[in-house]
Amino acid sequence: MKRTRMLAGLAALALVGSTALALAPAATAAPDAPIAFTSNNLSTWQTNGVVWALAQTGGTVFAGGSFTAIRPPGSAIGTNETPAANFMVLDAATGVPTGCGLNFTISSGTATIRALAVSPDGRTLYVGGYFDHVNGVYVNSLVAIDIATCSLVPTFHPQVNATVRTILPTSTGVYIGGDFTSVDGTARQHLAEVTTVGDTAPGSLLSWAPTTDLTVRSMVLSPDGTDLVVGGDFFTLNGADSHALGIVDPVTGATIKDYPLGFIEQNSVVKDLATDATGFYTANEGTGGGVFDGRIAIDWSTLNQRWRDTCLGATQAVLVYDNVLYAGSHTHDCSSMGEQPDGRRQHLIAETTSSGMEYPWYPDTNDGPSPNVAPPGLPTVEEIGPRAMTVATENNQPYLWVAGEFTTVNGSPQQGLTRFGDGPDLAAPSVPAITSSATTAGTVQLRWRTATDTDDGTLTYKLYRDGGSTPVWTGTGSSYWWSRPQLSYLDTGLVPGSWHTYRVTAGDGTNTTTSPTYTIRAAPATLPYASQVLADGAQLYWRYDEASGSFIGDTSSANQNGYFNGGGTWRDGTGAIAGDASTALGLNGTSGFVYDETAQPSPATFSIETWFKTSTTSGGVLVGFGDKQTAASGNYDKHIYMTNSGQLVFGTYSGGTQTVITPNAYNDGQWHYAVATQGPGGMALYVDGSRVGSNTSATANQQYQGYWHVGADSLGGWPDQPSSSYFQGIVDETAVYPGVLTPTQVATHYTLAGGTVAVPPTPSDSYGKAVYNDAPSSYWRLDETSGTTAADASNNGNTAAYGTGATLGAPGALPTGDGTAVTLDGASDGIVSANNSSASPSSYSTELWFRTTTAVGGKLIGFGNSQTGLSGNYDKHVYMTDSGQLVFGTWNGSADTITSSGAYNDGAWHYLVATQGASGMALYVDGTLVGTNPTTTSQAYNGYWRVGGDNLNGWPNQPDSDWFAGSIDEVAVYPTALTAAQVAAHYAAATH
Repeated sequence: MKRTRMLAGLAALALVGSTALALAPAATAAPDAPIAFTSNNLSTWQTNGVVWALAQTGGTVFAGGSFTAIRPPGSAIGTNETPAANFMVLDAATGVPTGCGLNFTISSGTATIRALAVSPDGRTLYVGGYFDHVNGVYVNSLVAIDIATCSLVPTFHPQVNATVRTILPTSTGVYIGGDFTSVDGTARQHLAEVTTVGDTAPGSLLSWAPTTDLTVRSMVLSPDGTDLVVGGDFFTLNGADSHALGIVDPVTGATIKDYPLGFIEQNSVVKDLATDATGFYTANEGTGGGVFDGRIAIDWSTLNQRWRDTCLGATQAVLVYDNVLYAGSHTHDCSSMGEQPDGRRQHLIAETTSSGMEYPWYPDTNDGPSPNVAPPGLPTVEEIGPRAMTVATENNQPYLWVAGEFTTVNGSPQQGLTRFGDGPDLAAPSVPAITSSATTAGTVQLRWRTATDTDDGTLTYKLYRDGGSTPVWTGTGSSYWWSRPQLSYLDTGLVPGSWHTYRVTAGDGTNTTTSPTYTIRAAPATLPYASQVLADGAQLYWRYDEASGSFIGDTSSANQNGYFNGGGTWRDGTGAIAGDASTALGLNGTSGFVYDETAQPSPATFSIETWFKTSTTSGGVLVGFGDKQTAASGNYDKHIYMTNSGQLVFGTYSGGTQTVITPNAYNDGQWHYAVATQGPGGMALYVDGSRVGSNTSATANQQYQGYWHVGADSLGGWPDQPSSSYFQGIVDETAVYPGVLTPTQVATHYTLAGGTVAVPPTPSDSYGKAVYNDAPSSYWRLDETSGTTAADASNNGNTAAYGTGATLGAPGALPTGDGTAVTLDGASDGIVSANNSSASPSSYSTELWFRTTTAVGGKLIGFGNSQTGLSGNYDKHVYMTDSGQLVFGTWNGSADTITSSGAYNDGAWHYLVATQGASGMALYVDGTLVGTNPTTTSQAYNGYWRVGGDNLNGWPNQPDSDWFAGSIDEVAVYPTALTAAQVAAHYAAATH
């Protein structure tokens, strides 16, 4: 269900013995990463405030921003500081200041540097921002620095009336953009060009004068020099609609390409631009809801979009180096891209320039100071991490420099500046978590969670047995920090019941980590229940046998491992399966849940299966599918949840909620077995091996990328919503299947677990076979001679209850003498009603035999929202008038009916079938069609199929009695409209 508005599974190997291996279905390996930099940051001097801008040339890096002091790495703020007014120069290879010191200040307010750019010849550094003095010399927000002498160029002194935020120097001019509206007293709306330092009149205003209505923040030039791209906050470019992005002629200023509002959302802006030989790339920041925070790649050849990264978490800086796009942001939700789910904020990422696919490279910073405080004279920060990036090369070694408002890098203190080199690689893989399962005699299935490495996506794994030095298996597996699919190895040929130890190593070619030693006993015998679950095709099977940690192994071949967040108790008592040493997982009802580690598409057809034990009175989610991995999902359905009263609800969403609810409660402190299925035949819910409800019309569900959850997720907007979405209780043996389990499979699983399901025998007589083979959802033969329950011969578990006015053991309708019938007394207690509620079907058939001489009519069969008494909603019924005619009716704001011409209260047995589907309504008596109606719809509500009576108030030719007096036999309800041929065949089977 949608209450508001990942790479697909990664490569996972399923291994058997030492030779056979297979890729998990629908897997995508991590890309070969041409990343030039390791993730471990290098020693670098730092600032006491924000660094907004970077530039570099010849092994020298320039940093500008809003800070008053610099200090060595490892020093806390306020210690070992050297005064520096918003500017510093550092050696690219060492991260140490060069000694060039210039102070950028302002007479009133807070000075800041927002733009740095080096001239094409590498001799001049242009500096822009908001300041009016450099080393005491009066200037006005834009200056030129002679790099060789570290001195102000006195002849370059344009007067800019507000902040300069971007500078683009060329050999013929210096383009600037920002907040300003005039340069040298001449109007310039956020864009201007001045002459270079090498000109005879440096810094003089040129005629180039495109306009925007709001701030310009970044500019880049195409490789051929013909297209100048501008980005910022604006909504118009040269007076025309072009929001946040546009392209102008670098000579005339005329618009070459505009990007009207909508290409970038209204509440989003462009904070930075980067370029390479193939295109340019935008860094976007949005504010509020419905924003665009990601990156766009646009081809130079067409000036049209190549790809768009729709991650959330504002992007502040972009940089292209060696065909990789590096970005500084606080990315927190890339689920729309099939990548990281909503949650953790990742501040540095790398993507392919060809597609925007994220590389497995993730060093990180924090947002900024917390609490948000700044030294005297400096403003507080926005707390969104990196702000600028550049690559500087010295002695042929590249260094990636990152600047911003952060105060930590890779979890350690480091403020304002950091850098990364091409080695050494000090980032070791995380320790792989190992677990196992033993379900087949003489085998052990080892499973381990793939490790994560901050600069290597594909790692080499080695598995060792019994302390050996030679691995029993070596292979590779891919992972991201947000997706760590398990690898598995089936060790065969072991002595049943023998004990073994295992350990796994993970290596990136430089660093290796080793798991703790794991001890497991080879299965002494094959486990019937677990083996059947696997044989029936489970593609997620969590047995909860782990003793500690967070990793939950998947016993199925799909390697869909889970992650337990710790809100509960491992091995919380004996498991649900009789004769199986498997343990269970306790959930605390306040924070505990399990989630799938790899996103996957919504299944259109599926089965969910789990065991649970609880005495909670606050309900909660047992199993469900949602689009968020760890946060509350915004889209959520395909779930089983418990109400406060202990009833179970199975729900899917397709434009509205579609539910099946159990009539009974299961919060009795006993183990129960729940199965929910959906497919072409609709939805079905089973408890303890028997079907307890269905919705045959609900064949579709909401489609989105998501994760399976056990124990909690969103439930807002769902019927009978419990007071808590967190389930308090014990769960065991959770499985998900890609198909619909049959009633027989469900019953078999329950039986193998030690339960008992009463399954009626398949009919052996000709009529019973004909009905059974046409797949009714309920089939009450009414052959009981005692008791209060009518068995369901369809094997769907849809039993019915006899009212006290129903007399059992009457002679049956079939001429062969097979079975008995029930006689109803014509009063309100003379009914047979379904025990399971279901949703109103859109397509159905009702079928029965009847015999009566009544002259006061009554309802033979129908659907109503009450199991007993008089329903408030009631239709899809066949009733007899006082004269003995039959009326088949549905309700669509008014009655749509078919009425037979003949009367059938003659004391003889008659065969009745009523159908509705895509072709409309049809009424058959004794195998012959007696009337049709083109109506294809009926009233929608949850209810019960009832035989013998219910409300008829307001219906045409309403009889004197709602209640039928007579004999009834062989009642069947189908989820489809029987054809005329099927009706004729059933009648023939009964009469021949």
